[in-house]
Amino acid sequence: MALKIRLARAGSKKRPYYHVVVADARSPRDGRFIEALGSWNPLLPKDGERVKVDADRVKHWLSHGAQPTDRVLRFLDEAGIAKRPARSNPNKALPGKKAQERAALLKKAQEDAAAAVAAASAAPAEAEAATAE
Repeated sequence: MALKIRLARAGSKKRPYYHVVVADARSPRDGRFIEALGSWNPLLPKDGERVKVDADRVKHWLSHGAQPTDRVLRFLDEAGIAKRPARSNPNKALPGKKAQERAALLKKAQEDAAAAVAAASAAPAEAEAATAE
């Protein structure tokens, strides 16, 4: 059975409140769960007690193979229970393939134009040198 440590929504409309629960991965978000491990109240101020988690029970379920969701893993990382891997994408700032092709064409056109200007300015100088001889 695949276990997830995830959030189950509670609270009324536009007043969210979440329970941190251990549930079977196949059960619905707000459906059946195995154990409640804590809560998250996103309406509280950031410096307040927004997240409450039972660290011992979370460690127990992690040792039994439960996988936390991304949001829960953030909470566990802040609490020092689990380590969240850094997301590094070195290619994020690079332009896509088509943009690279357009940049290459533009660079080639600029080089050709620069070569044509250099050739045009060199031709009158050569003509003057030939007539001077």
